[in-house]
Amino acid sequence: MPPALQPQPEVITLEQYEALPDEKRMEVFDGTVYEMASPSQIHQSISMQLSTVINNYILRKKGPCSIFSAPFDVKLSDSPLIIVQPDIMVVCDKNKLDEKRCNGAPDFIIEIVSPANPSDDYIRKLYYYKNYEVREYWIVDPRRKVITVNYFENNIVSVQYPFDSVIKVNIFDDLLINFSDIADLLNI
Repeated sequence: MPPALQPQPEVITLEQYEALPDEKRMEVFDGTVYEMASPSQIHQSISMQLSTVINNYILRKKGPCSIFSAPFDVKLSDSPLIIVQPDIMVVCDKNKLDEKRCNGAPDFIIEIVSPANPSDDYIRKLYYYKNYEVREYWIVDPRRKVITVNYFENNIVSVQYPFDSVIKVNIFDDLLINFSDIADLLNI
């Protein structure tokens, strides 16, 4: 007896994605749409603190990079369609930016783990970010109090740090982020 056929998810185009309601946060992996949960208070607080530290560094250095926070689309591929909304991203090539999104891989991405679906950040996004040539990808896990740094250049793959660490952002020469300060400020 042949196995039962499973219904296949509908594969969408960029035009169909752009027609989706703005009030819903969604990402697309291989043409399939996935809804995203609303971020928690701790998620937003960590995101704000990290964005502030990184943005202050970029402004002080007067470098070519820009920082963006979710929701801001990154189109990694047209076919199959892959669109993500990283919690924080740094783009150093202004040619990748248009009024709607970043077209191509950002240089640096930070995702803050949602308790509802940690495998998204640890497995799915890790796979796509590495394969579409994001240079550096951090996974900040407030529940486990761990930061996983994935640096895809120079064969450095993955290093975990506790929340009391000072961590170097590898794409920059001298940006260090003190997670003790962030954890103390947020009481985590």
